[in-house]
Parts: sequence; C-alpha cells; structure tokens
Amino acid sequence: MQRLVHATLAFRGIVRNAHGLLGACWVAVYVVLGGATAEFGIVQCATIALWAALVVKRLRSKLIDPEGKSLLVDIDLGTLLTVGLQAALIRYDGGLNGRLSPSIYVFIALVSGFARPLAGIAIVLCTLTLELALRFLTLGESGWAGFLTHAGFVGAFAVLDLALLRAEVLRVRTIAKARVLAQLARFKEDARCFRLLGAGERANPDDEHCDRAVHASVEEIHQSVHYALELLRRSLDLHTAVLLWLNDAGTHFRISELSTSSDCVCDTPFRAGDGVLGAVVSQRAKVSLAGLPASIKIPYYDRPCGIRALSAVPVLDRDTLRGVLAVDRIVHRGLTPHEEEILAQAARFCLRAIQNERVFLQLERAKVEQGKLYRAAQAFGAAWSEKDVVDAGVKAAREIASFDVAAVTVFDEGAKMHEVVAGKSSGRSIDDLVGMRFSHNTGLVSMVVQNRCPLPYRGDFDSARQIVLSRRIPWPNLPSLLVLPLLVHDKPLGTLILGAARRHAFGEAVRPTLEVLASHLAVSLSNARMVHKLETMATTDGLTGLLNKRTLMEAAEQKLAAAARFERKLSALIVDLDLFKKVNDTHGHDVGDIVIRGLADILKRQKRTTDVVARFGGEEFVVLCEQTDEQGAMLLAERIRDELGKTVFRTRSANVAITCSVGLATFPEAGRSWESLFKAADEALYASKRSGRNRCTAWRAARKTRSPQKAG
Repeated sequence: MQRLVHATLAFRGIVRNAHGLLGACWVAVYVVLGGATAEFGIVQCATIALWAALVVKRLRSKLIDPEGKSLLVDIDLGTLLTVGLQAALIRYDGGLNGRLSPSIYVFIALVSGFARPLAGIAIVLCTLTLELALRFLTLGESGWAGFLTHAGFVGAFAVLDLALLRAEVLRVRTIAKARVLAQLARFKEDARCFRLLGAGERANPDDEHCDRAVHASVEEIHQSVHYALELLRRSLDLHTAVLLWLNDAGTHFRISELSTSSDCVCDTPFRAGDGVLGAVVSQRAKVSLAGLPASIKIPYYDRPCGIRALSAVPVLDRDTLRGVLAVDRIVHRGLTPHEEEILAQAARFCLRAIQNERVFLQLERAKVEQGKLYRAAQAFGAAWSEKDVVDAGVKAAREIASFDVAAVTVFDEGAKMHEVVAGKSSGRSIDDLVGMRFSHNTGLVSMVVQNRCPLPYRGDFDSARQIVLSRRIPWPNLPSLLVLPLLVHDKPLGTLILGAARRHAFGEAVRPTLEVLASHLAVSLSNARMVHKLETMATTDGLTGLLNKRTLMEAAEQKLAAAARFERKLSALIVDLDLFKKVNDTHGHDVGDIVIRGLADILKRQKRTTDVVARFGGEEFVVLCEQTDEQGAMLLAERIRDELGKTVFRTRSANVAITCSVGLATFPEAGRSWESLFKAADEALYASKRSGRNRCTAWRAARKTRSPQKAG
C-alpha cells in the first residue's frame, strides 16, 4: 500500500510539472494527423485554445520566476512555439518549403541565444522530429533532400547563434560588471578619503542601510562641492576649478570633483609633490602664479593646455592637509586679493560640506546601532530561559556583524571550569562542541574571562598560534574571531564567541556595538538563571530535587483531566518509610536526610519518563503513573519496595537498612478526582502499615483494602 501511495504521488508530480510538454505533444499529434489543414471546428478551436493557454501559462511562469525551474519551462515553451509555428506554416504557406519557411531559422536562433543550452538542444531535436513527421506523414513527401537541407540550416543557425550571441552577451555582462566594480571601488575610496569610513575600515556587507547611508553621503558631498566649483568657475571666469584630495597615505592626489571647460583633464592619481602644487603641500599655504608659459605642465592635465595663471589653496582639517583647491585661467591675469579670498572661502565650504556629511553619517550610524540594540533589548526582555536568551543574543549579533559560527560558554568559578552551552552555525557544524567542558587557563576564552576584555585585539584568528577553547577541543579554522566577555557587575559569567569566514569581519565599525550587546546578553543570562532558580525553588523539594506538594497537585489535576478525556488508566502510589522516626531518634536527622535522598534516587531510577514523582511531606512520596492499570502499578511498587529493602545506607556513624510501605489506587475505579484518588491510595497505605509494614497494597472498593502482599 505504501509503495502504491508513493507511486501515485510521483505520477502526480510528473503530470503537474510536465503538463506543458504533454499538452505540446497532444497538439503536435493533432497537427501531424492533419489538424493544421482541417476546417475550423470544435476540435480545432479547442486545440488552439489549449495551445494558447499553455503558452500564456509558461510565459507567465518565466516572467514570475526567471531563475527558478526555467529548464523545464524553456523546454515546454520552446516545444509549444515550434509546434504552433510549423502548424501555421503548413496552413498558411502550404508546406515547410514556402516563402515563410526561414522563420524556423529565426526561431532556432532566438532559442539558441536566450534559452539554456540543454533546453536549446531539446527544442532543436523536437523541431527536427516534428518536421520529419510532418513531411513524411502529413505532407506525404518521399525524399530526404528537403528535410536534410532544413536540418542542416537549423543546426548551423543553432551553433552559430549559440557561439556568437552568447559570446556577445557574456562580453556585455563582463564590461558592465567591470564598470560596476570600478564605481564601487571609487565610491569606497571616496568614503575613506572623506573619512566617512575609518582607515582600513570595511563596511559590513550585510548592512545595506549603512552602505546606503555612506553612498548617500558621498553623493551629497560631490553635489555640494561640484556646485561650489561650478559657481566659482563661472563667477571668476576660470578655465578649471578642481578639488584634489589626498589618499589615505598622503602620497598621491586624485581629482575628487571639478568644473572645467577643458577636454584634457587627466583623472589618474599623481604624486602630491609633483609640479606647481608641490609648494602648497610643502608649505601648506596658498600659491598664486601668473604669466606662466603656455607649455607648462599642470599635474591634473594630461598635456599642456595653455594655462597662464594658477592659484591653489590648501584644504586643512585641524592642521592636517586633506586636499588642495586649485583654479586656473588661460589668460595672463592672476587672481586679485578679493578673488583669492573667495577661493579660500570656497575651500572652507568644501571642507565644511565634508565635515557636515561626516557628522550626519555618524549620527545615522548611531541611530541604526541604537535601533539594533533596542530590538535586542526587546528580544532579551521577552526571553525567560537561558536558551531563549542565547538565541536572542545570536540573532541580535547577526544584525550587527556577519559571522558563520557563534558559541556561548559559561564559567564555573568554583570549579575553575568552562562549558560550551550553545552553538549556532551557518553551514559549519559545531553541535559537537555543546556540552564540552575544559579547564581554566587553556586558551583565548580563559584569557577573556580573566582579563575581562575582548580578544583577539584586531579580530584575526591564526589557528597555528592561537587556541580558542583548549588544545583537545578544536575551533573551526576561520580567519576572523572575536571572543567577548559576559560581565555582570564586573563578574564574568562566560563568553560570547563569534567566528567568520570573511576576513576583518569584526573591525572598529561593529566591535563597540557587539561589546554593548554582550553586556546586555550577560545581564539577561544572569536574570534567566535567577528566574530558573526561583522556579526550581518554587516547584521542587530542596532536599531531594523531586517535585514538591504544590506542583504535584497541579500535575495531578492535569493528568486526571487527560485520563478522563482519553479514557485512560491513571495510578497513584504513596510510598512511606517504615519506622523512620526511629532512624532520626537513633542516628540523627543528618542520617535521616541521607535515607530520604536515597529513597528519592530509587524513585527516580524506577519511574518512567512520563511518570511524576514528588515528595509529599516528611518521609512520604507520591508517584503518578500515566496509562497504568492496577497490575502495572503493583509491579512498580514491588520494584521500589524490593530495591529499598536491598539498600544499605552507609554513614559515618552506622550502616542503616530500612523498608517502606506502599499504597496504590487506580483511576477511575478508586475515584475521579484527585482528592478521592489520593484518599484511596492513603487508605491502601494504612492497610499496609496495619498488616506489618514492608508491603504493597492496592485499594479495593468492596472491602477498602486488598489482602496485603508480603515480601517474598
């Protein structure tokens, strides 16, 4: 039956994915059988409608998902089109050798150029197969000359278009890609030169908002500076006004923005000390020259342009030379003092425009970072368990920086041990690290906990020289690494470890925000631990670790409701130590606590996963057994009584042996509420006590208690 179901599902999948091809085959068979030349009727109209519907559906699939299952879509669409084209040729051109027959070659050329190679080959084969059938079955041809001629031209067009058209498409794509990469490189260089990005800083590739903000700031700077230069050139009747900007190293100038009426401007960088501009760099003062020879070479021109006057002022940012604003004329007239003052004001305007965008970008970054931290704080506030806190922290960290693996370790200060409590990865498995423990002073994690500062300093990881966890626990060999301390009131709780396959993933752009996030994570982790501790104290018995009386009663109500709803059995066992007061009076309460913990351990070992065990009070324990009738409950009770009877509790003062009595009752015979069920089990327990102890007794409705079963 299972094989039949799988076969049916597979057949449905094939039909669903290949219905276009099946429809094309049906139309092709209809055309070959003479449908192309038949008079219009119901069958022919239905076939044309089917063909048109399939073509429209495949075109829609191609437009909606051009990169999805396009191989099958291309084959279906190409087959449908070739069937329709050849049917039209037979009906309106009288055959496949008429005046319109070259349209087949045009169709094959388009298919070969734009469809996938495998799809193009399949469509060409379908075209030739259909043509062969039409010639010999529909048109009644007997010779092979016409078909072989057409097949040769079809193959030639397919090969030529596949080679030439695809080569041209690849060339255009390559050129476009090179231009885009060059523009991106120029944009990043401008951002660094304008100090919108720090020296050596790389923007986070996953932070689209940051990239857009930097790009917008660069564009705003260029527009403002270009407007100032254009206004300066036109108002002072200049030949060229250009802002030259120093690179990060301060060794070369390049044109940042210009306004000119010349066609010989050279856009390649040149040395800062070259030509007449070298004096501006060395003296950091304005330079005005007039009466220059026409053959003089100006560094930002690729050839002499007849420049006769030149003035340049330095662009200083807090006594640091950032660039030079230069203007020139092709007439023997230098700048007047008033014009030189205008030139100096223009230089200050350009610098102010850059500084304003720098401040704006810093504010924008601060707003974005605060938004990320605010969302992280919201996620931390909604997380109550340690797992939820760790998940929220890793998710928030991924908003800030791009990384491939993340792990959280906790530090046990008393035992001087670390433990990996969580691991997250993207394509790299680190699940085997979770639960690993390692000693202190073994790697970067230990150093971070001890020194309370992030490591490595630059965020670069060298597996040959650095150890993350310990020598026996390897960390994935990724070039970028950041280990952040989790501190609460300067007390280390553990660390947050991030690793990335991309180099320099944890630079100065993201590091401070990650440190703030780690601080929030530490506080939330500490709070989650405290909540877990409070929950444990509220729901469990402090001596045995079992559930307490209040939690037991809540669990009992839920299990009774489930048993009643699904008509299942539910048994309750009450286990009580025999003559326990004598143990306390003889050996002391410390020994009594050891005995109670020992019985609790026996109950934990004997119970099933779905059973509930609780300390009801003093030396009395309760076990709730789901889907367990009286016989099964009695077997469990006997195992508990037998194991306790064989156990000797060894203490410093004496070796103690003790027994227990058990009373049990089963839902619904003994009662349909927790009170009645517990009362029935308690009556059975007292029956065991009255009958000599060390016994298990089941409740009976007729005589209240069953004949006790003595240990054999």
